[in-house]
Amino acid sequence: MHSKFVSHIALLRSRFATLRLTSLWFMAGRHRQPISTSLVSTIALILWLPHAHAADTVSSARIWPAQDYTRLTIESKNAILHNMFSLSDPDRLVIDLEKVELSDTLNDLTSKISDNDPYIKSMRVGRFKPDVVRLVLDLKSEVNPQLFVLKPVSDYGYRLVLDIYPAKPIDPLTALLEQIDSRSPVASASAEQTSAEKDSEENLLAQGQSIDKNKSLASTTPPLPELRARTLVIAIDAGHGGEDPGARGRHGSREKDVTLAIARKVKTLIDDSPNMRGVLIRDGDYFIPLIGRVSKARQIKADLFISIHADAFVKPKARGSSVFALSEHGATSSAARWLAKKENEADLIGGVNIAVKDPYLARTLLDLSQTASINDSMKLAKHVLNELGDINDLHRGRVEQAGFAVLKSPDIPSILIETAFISNPSEERRLNDEKYQMKLANAILSGIKRYFAQNPALSKPRVAQAEF
Repeated sequence: MHSKFVSHIALLRSRFATLRLTSLWFMAGRHRQPISTSLVSTIALILWLPHAHAADTVSSARIWPAQDYTRLTIESKNAILHNMFSLSDPDRLVIDLEKVELSDTLNDLTSKISDNDPYIKSMRVGRFKPDVVRLVLDLKSEVNPQLFVLKPVSDYGYRLVLDIYPAKPIDPLTALLEQIDSRSPVASASAEQTSAEKDSEENLLAQGQSIDKNKSLASTTPPLPELRARTLVIAIDAGHGGEDPGARGRHGSREKDVTLAIARKVKTLIDDSPNMRGVLIRDGDYFIPLIGRVSKARQIKADLFISIHADAFVKPKARGSSVFALSEHGATSSAARWLAKKENEADLIGGVNIAVKDPYLARTLLDLSQTASINDSMKLAKHVLNELGDINDLHRGRVEQAGFAVLKSPDIPSILIETAFISNPSEERRLNDEKYQMKLANAILSGIKRYFAQNPALSKPRVAQAEF
């Protein structure tokens, strides 16, 4: 009721100002008299009055919970003045939004907090002062918050972004080790051998025969295949996510959803393969900066990095699968250059806090050690492309190269797969079909296995090799 009253008053003042201004101009023109400085000041004051206390309206508010961090986004036509501080006992974050209307969009934020959010317990929204809306976030633990503004880009207006990170960053390698069953195929085989050896020794002792330990071990322990020396770790990157939906299909499909569905199937198939473990770089609908994807793959000491996408083009007839590797000397075609530029803009749309300098950045840029990694990437890409050619048309019959930021790991063979054109209606339908997604996943896995069969990764050192 109060907001309606204020709106009516503002409207009346606006109409009065327009009428008053018109009469002033009319009187000045009728008598052919020069307009004085005081008159100009009066006109300026009248024009300013109706808008002096106008409040911005929040057009949208979104929350993206994830294990790595939770993001809260408040979108508006104009940049929102803001202030943030934290409180303890219990842990809370307080954000004051200045000259913002208390709308249903902001009030609805409280209902968007899910029970499984790793960091936010609950939220309260209310009018703190006449021109200040206050958000209070009740936290589950101590956090490291980052609050920043993104300028308008793509379909978005100004965005006020709050990223809530854990106070102690999560170690991806530790998380990976915790997921691995202690009874891996190698460990199980060793346990079975030990049990068999013990039974054999007990039988010999029961028969009164002596035991030659060295001979017994040599005869009963078959040599393990060299490939079983350690587990191969494959980083699987589902393109886009969160604020960055990626390409869109004619029937409403979003690239970020399709790529995550395929990536999860690839992980399942890899985990079911002996001595291989898949790790999802993004396991939910949230945004990860391009350099953050490279960083995570290096932290888990991945043997390969596979980035999965679904292409789009202005013409709906474009179709087929493509595989890309990094280039040291520019793109191999104008189309590859255009695609790399489009994919590299994901950070602008997804929203990166440029005030925070990533300490990993300097160590992941293209350098002299990149050449060997690119050569291996090309070999991997050719195997995967050949396998994809068995289930889909190929957009081009060869592996292409361009300056994809997400492929710039100097020590991990990395490829980017455009599974199909989501902008093509027929390929869009197939990309949403679970059976076809599984075909794509199988083709990717087959290409990976063919690569390892010809290029064993056994000589590469691994810090956590013993744990695997």
